[in-house]
Amino acid sequence: MSDTFEVAGHTLNLLRNGEEYFPRLIEAIGAAEHSVYLESYIFAADQEGRWVAEALEQAARRGVRVHLLLDGFGSAALPEHWVERMRAAGVTVRWFRQEFGRFNLRRHRLRRLHRKLAVVDGRIGFVGGINIINDVAPGSESPRLDYAVEVSGPVVHDMHAAVRRLWALVSWSQLRQRGDRDALPRMLKSDTRQKVAFLLRDNLRHRRDIERAYLKAIGQAQHEIVLANAYFLPGRKFRRALVSAAERGVRVVLLLQGRVDNWLQHYACRALYGQLLHAGVEIHEYHASYLHAKVAVVDGQWATVGSSNIDPFSLLLAREGNLVVRDAAFAGELRASLLEALTHGSHRIEVHQWLKLNPLFRLLAWASYGVVRVLAGWSGYMRAGGEI
Repeated sequence: MSDTFEVAGHTLNLLRNGEEYFPRLIEAIGAAEHSVYLESYIFAADQEGRWVAEALEQAARRGVRVHLLLDGFGSAALPEHWVERMRAAGVTVRWFRQEFGRFNLRRHRLRRLHRKLAVVDGRIGFVGGINIINDVAPGSESPRLDYAVEVSGPVVHDMHAAVRRLWALVSWSQLRQRGDRDALPRMLKSDTRQKVAFLLRDNLRHRRDIERAYLKAIGQAQHEIVLANAYFLPGRKFRRALVSAAERGVRVVLLLQGRVDNWLQHYACRALYGQLLHAGVEIHEYHASYLHAKVAVVDGQWATVGSSNIDPFSLLLAREGNLVVRDAAFAGELRASLLEALTHGSHRIEVHQWLKLNPLFRLLAWASYGVVRVLAGWSGYMRAGGEI
């Protein structure tokens, strides 16, 4: 894939899986002249992690200011000697909510840095769902299905402001560097009317921007919605939007996780199948490998690629970042890739198959759904206005 698209003064490259993503990311870091900001939920101690770490180290050695922000839970397995080696080379490494006890049941553990962002020299940005990890998961022969976008153009200014702002907040909270806090970049406006827009989810002014963009696109859909999401557990408002679209004749296609990755969310999601299937929504489960994508295409004109799952933890708890693109060529390329995955890597769940499932499986699904509701309420999601 990795085709190039010119959209409203932006240059976009749609990247599928790590095979296309890592070479472009490493090349951009290798050409950096002034600064590199990289955020990742997972930074693994594997070959891909080594490639990226070495690129960061080399950039730092030649005088580039390199900032690496890692989630304290998702990247907790990264060995300390990897971190020390990067720091010795001049990379500044910081942690978002670092975990010191894996079995700590505090609410803040659910508030994670789930963004996968990179900004080089304030000119080139990367956004998507791909972590710094080998995307061929254990037990699978094929890479996870995932996407990212390389972008240059005005929207990178918003991405740059977002990574600088979070870096400054983390620096201030951990080191009390007041100068960083006083120099925070202004919050971005998240204007989804633009042809290319960067949306984030934070705990302040942008708590619902990504969810609202989805709901608006779904509500305006006239012909087709194709949505691929690894952890799909939408609230009532989101489900009603999909059902309403299907009832007014829009083809609604969901590509969901077919392999058990997170067992709780896997089975909780299936508690919603009945309502969606009876409304005419197509559900396809991806089995060729693990699904990790968080993307959608509406009417072949509107597309989003990012890190946000459609579940309560992404939509109102984690820090996320998505790119929205209004362009027929870009959306068409993403749609073609998703339809290929539908045809060659998934199987469709039919209503009659769902009705014949073992009652114990349905009981497990609803029990899992109930557990997720309890966790969401305990985390504060319900009090924040969320619905599941």
